[in-house]
Amino acid sequence: MDDGIISFSSDQNNNNISSAKQLPQDRESEIVSLRPESFKEYVGQKDTVETLTIAIKAANMRNEPLEHILLHGPPGLGKTTISHIIANEIDKGLTITSGPALEKGGDLIGMLTSLGDGDIFFIDEIHRMPKIVEEFLYSAMEDYAVDFVFDKGIHARSYRYKLKQFVLIGATTRVGLLSSPLRDRFGIFRTLDFYSVQELIIIVKRSALILKVEIDDKGAKELAKRSRGTPRIANRLLKRVRDYSQVKFDGKITQAIVDAALALEGIDRAGLTVLDRNYLRTIIEFYKGGPVGIEAISATLQEETDTLVDVVEPYLLKIGMVIRTSSGRKVPVKTYEHLKTLES
Repeated sequence: MDDGIISFSSDQNNNNISSAKQLPQDRESEIVSLRPESFKEYVGQKDTVETLTIAIKAANMRNEPLEHILLHGPPGLGKTTISHIIANEIDKGLTITSGPALEKGGDLIGMLTSLGDGDIFFIDEIHRMPKIVEEFLYSAMEDYAVDFVFDKGIHARSYRYKLKQFVLIGATTRVGLLSSPLRDRFGIFRTLDFYSVQELIIIVKRSALILKVEIDDKGAKELAKRSRGTPRIANRLLKRVRDYSQVKFDGKITQAIVDAALALEGIDRAGLTVLDRNYLRTIIEFYKGGPVGIEAISATLQEETDTLVDVVEPYLLKIGMVIRTSSGRKVPVKTYEHLKTLES
């Protein structure tokens, strides 16, 4: 120790495990991120990307912050990723939270007052935000101010605190649950749709390159076809197939290895999981193909209604495996054929 400074060494002749010298591994990221960092790297959602790119350029030309943005779509389509990219594109800070985490108005106010000019404030599952918290957002989004009330009764007084001009990005899987006053305060509203197989092939190959996994064209295509049109699922399945290939084979992913690995995961050729098939069989076996209400299906499966509506149904509706009518859910002939093929 010299002049109050403590130094550590970790060479071979020293037993200390700490070192003041930065080693190469110290600079490495602990978690390999598969998220694209710019819109140039982003695959799919072309109309949304073009709209946001134009909005960013226009705001920069006027030297103004972006308008508030609402992103709607099923889970895993890139709503959080887009918020990261926007923050990178405008070179501003990003604060992330979720609707259920904002239990009190004070939680929201604490986050809002810490934002700088043009910073991004991302709220995932914004439709699940409590009503009392939502009301604080109205003046914050429109006037960039929040009102505090001190004391009670005849001594009550209000104080308005001015905020920096932040950008709110809200993400929701159920836009219909948002109140009109909140929904109308967003200047940009975009719906994200499921990805095509070709787009998912590009994503799978990019992720494989980042993960340093070798995958051939047929393997990438088969993985993309079973990913339910969702990049998050494609990346998750890629990691499971990678593990299977490294343990049981030589590490290279082929179509045959994808087939074997996903059979172990319970994922069929249409990308349906065990829960998806149980959902469909419940309608067929217990309710004669429907129509049947979602609450009845939920009770029979002993699954939360929100799980069925937000996770299971969107893709089944997209590929026509289930039909939603005014009297309930029902399954078409193609669903019977698909399940019969699996059993044969």
